Amino acid sequence: MLIFDFKAIGNKLFLVRKKAGMTQSEVAEAAGLSDRTYADIERGSVNMRIGTILRICSALQITPDSILTEDNYKLPVHQTALIEQLNLCTQKERETALLLLSVYLHSIK
Repeated sequence: MLIFDFKAIGNKLFLVRKKAGMTQSEVAEAAGLSDRTYADIERGSVNMRIGTILRICSALQITPDSILTEDNYKLPVHQTALIEQLNLCTQKERETALLLLSVYLHSIK
């Protein structure tokens, strides 16, 4: 699930930066931002453009989904069970199951 709370995104950036052993200045320089702008981003007080998010993620060597999505999202039990069943299948069986699902979903629209 996407996060739209800039404070939550800033907190995630803070934790990732600390784990990477980087300073705010190092991340800012690598992302082509001023120190002040990056500090404001970590505080959650500014709205970022997608390009800025991508540059920060590149500087921290992470993917955007690691800061823009919630970690605690869980699939419903029946979806998890279905995925587990698919994981027990061969590659050919998975491809066939997905093709059948695709045909079925197309037929009910």
